[in-house]
Amino acid sequence: MNQKVLFFSTRSGLKLSEKIAYYYGNVLGKICFLKFKDGEYTPCFEQSVRGSRVFLIGSTFPPVDNLMELLLMCDAARRASAHDITLVIPYFGWARQDHKDIPRTPIAAKLVANLIVASGATRVMTMDLHADQIQGFFDIPVDHLYASRIFIDYIKKLNIDKLTMASPDMGGAKRARSYAGYLGTDVVICYKERKKANEIDFMNLIGNVKEKNIILIDDMVDTAGTLTEAANLIKEKGAKSVRAIATHPILSEKSYEKIRKSALEELVVTDTIPIIIKNSEKIRVLSCAPLFAEVMQSVHNDESISHKFII
Repeated sequence: MNQKVLFFSTRSGLKLSEKIAYYYGNVLGKICFLKFKDGEYTPCFEQSVRGSRVFLIGSTFPPVDNLMELLLMCDAARRASAHDITLVIPYFGWARQDHKDIPRTPIAAKLVANLIVASGATRVMTMDLHADQIQGFFDIPVDHLYASRIFIDYIKKLNIDKLTMASPDMGGAKRARSYAGYLGTDVVICYKERKKANEIDFMNLIGNVKEKNIILIDDMVDTAGTLTEAANLIKEKGAKSVRAIATHPILSEKSYEKIRKSALEELVVTDTIPIIIKNSEKIRVLSCAPLFAEVMQSVHNDESISHKFII
C-alpha cells in the first residue's frame, strides 16, 4: 500500500500522540496554530496532506477548546484533500450525556458525534466509551477499543490469590462480570443512589468480600467519590485488600486527596487524559499508546481488528 500515513496531534494530547506515533513507527506531522487577539485560533498544516491517510489524535475532555481544536483540524484536513481522516479520540468527552434522564436536557454525546461527522471525519477510533450505544450515534465506522487488554495483563502479573472483581455501581456491573468471566473470579457489586451528579446519598454492597482481594473496575474516575466510597465500604466488610482500575483519569476537584485517604492500595489508570501525579504513590499509569498504534496499523492495512480485543 503506497498511501502516505500522516499523524497530527492536538496541543493537549501531544505527549500521548508522540508515543502512539513512536510505536507505529512514524513521527508527528507539523502543524501550527494561528491565534487572534480575542483567543480565537485556527490550525494550519505545514505540510501537504493531499491524498493521504490522516490520523488526528486528541482527547476531547473539557475545556471545550480540546473538542473545537480537533474539529477544526479535521475540517482543515478535508479542505486540504486528505483521502481518509481518522479521528483518534482516546477519551471521548461529553459521553456521560448519552440520554435524557430529565426533561429539557441535551444529548451531548449525539451532538458531538454529529459535529465530528460534519467536520469531515471518515472514521473514529476511541477507547472505553461511557456507554456502548454511543457507537450508534455515528454515521461513520467506529473502532471501539477496550483497555481490558492493558489491565488484564497487569492483573495477571499481580498474581493475587482469592481475587474478586467489583463494580462501584450498577452501571458498571456488565464490565465487572466480563473481567470476572475472563479471569475466572467472583464478582460483587456496589449499589448507590445519588441526590445529584457527583454526590452519593446511599451505598450498599451486593456479594461477599470477606478475606478476599478486590479489584474495582470502572471506565473513568472523576471526583473519585464513588470509587473511594466503594473501596472504603468493601474494606469495612472484611476485604483483605482493595485496588481499582479506571481507564480515564479525569481526577477533578479533591480526587487526589480522596484517593490518598481511602482504603485503596492502588489506582491503575491509562494515559488517555494527560495527568500530573500530585504526590500520590497510589496512582499508577499504564500507556494505551501501543494498543492504539497496533490497531491503527491494522486499519491502514485493511486488516481485521476483532482479535485484538479481550473484553
